Amino acid sequence: MLTKNNKLKRQQRVRSHIKAVSNRPRLSIYRSNAHITASLINDATHQTLLTVTDKNYKGTKSERSQAVGEMIAKDALKLGIKQVVFDRGKYRYHGRVKLLADSARSVGLDF
Repeated sequence: MLTKNNKLKRQQRVRSHIKAVSNRPRLSIYRSNAHITASLINDATHQTLLTVTDKNYKGTKSERSQAVGEMIAKDALKLGIKQVVFDRGKYRYHGRVKLLADSARSVGLDF
């Protein structure tokens, strides 16, 4: 079982890689036990460009994660954003986080 300290170390390690690529918006993921949220953040201007959550979707948690990935990618493409940096935070690239990333890639986001 991972302790809180280990999760914070993982989060800091992931963020250190993201800071190296600062010219692209950051696709940040928040995952709770019941819901998942994806946000596009411009770190240069400290603005949130777009946020999509699964609270309006029906289905299993996995299906809702795929829907959020598709919607964030479609909305980002409408804004003219094609390349982003994926910020999974303290979450492992597994399960719902992986489903969200794969569905965003399938629509056309590049990361």
